[in-house]
Amino acid sequence: MRPGPRNLITDIPGLRVGNAHDARLRSGCTVLAADRPFTAAVHVMGGAPGTRETDLLAPERLVQQVDALVLSGGSALGLDACSGVADGLRAMGRGFAVGDQRVPIVPGAILFDLLNGGDKSWTRNPYHALGRAALDVLTDSPALGSAGAGHGALTGNLKGGLGSASAILSSGHTVGALVAVNALGSATVGDGPHFWAAPWEMGDEFGGLGPAPAHDPGHEPPPMKRMGEATTIAIVATDAALSQAECLRLATAAQDGMARALVPSHTPLDGDLVFAASTGARPLTDPVADAFALGHAAACCLARAIARAVFLAEPMEGDRQSAYRQRFTTA
Repeated sequence: MRPGPRNLITDIPGLRVGNAHDARLRSGCTVLAADRPFTAAVHVMGGAPGTRETDLLAPERLVQQVDALVLSGGSALGLDACSGVADGLRAMGRGFAVGDQRVPIVPGAILFDLLNGGDKSWTRNPYHALGRAALDVLTDSPALGSAGAGHGALTGNLKGGLGSASAILSSGHTVGALVAVNALGSATVGDGPHFWAAPWEMGDEFGGLGPAPAHDPGHEPPPMKRMGEATTIAIVATDAALSQAECLRLATAAQDGMARALVPSHTPLDGDLVFAASTGARPLTDPVADAFALGHAAACCLARAIARAVFLAEPMEGDRQSAYRQRFTTA
């Protein structure tokens, strides 16, 4: 297993990502889309999720594919970003056909960034426009760190952000992860610069420091945020041809990556969830062995993407937390 050429989720052919944010608002959104619908599922582990259209991602539902997936700031108000994306897709003639009408299928999830210092005194919800703006700038080389849905994200001790990573397996399949990290927990060990995800780092993609020399296994971390202020939302994707049920298993396996990279994770105060997506471009050659490898790769990619999100966050005026590279200047 090795990183893809960009080390981004867009190493999966056909997938593109769009980011939009408002610096005054100190929030934004991120869209994953493709030229054609793709299979998707979702797995929720956090106790306080905020979602749209996730019920239809169950394997027994009528619609088996989606037109886009959205990650957004703004708490429940940020779900309106999905409407902006849906309006843009409808204008393109995209969506589930019902008679002569098209209904874009755009599931999404949100994180809480309403108390991060940005100006939230709007009279009209800004997330619809942010969603449409993100759709309009889809690219295979999206910005990471303080971009898109991660623009105003925070963790328990450092600024959060938007991260991505990819892996090419020996089978030829590609797996990628995209994540907005706004966790209650921490991506780093104690007060030092070492990442929990270090055992899965490839090269020096988040500093190359390796695992922490030691940590206290008996430490009981207190909540660093108030109820409802956290959540890490992610997408793992692959070019392997997977059914919706198989995508659900991929999303479930990827949750292990979140637990490897954020301590603690999946708390009652987080809305942690993982979408999984399949473009279906590469058939499975061995359904058992390939599924085994894909789940492992998804967990590894998500852990790496989480660390990259925090590592690449940028300092901004008015920050309420330090950016990683600002605090650890020698890292």
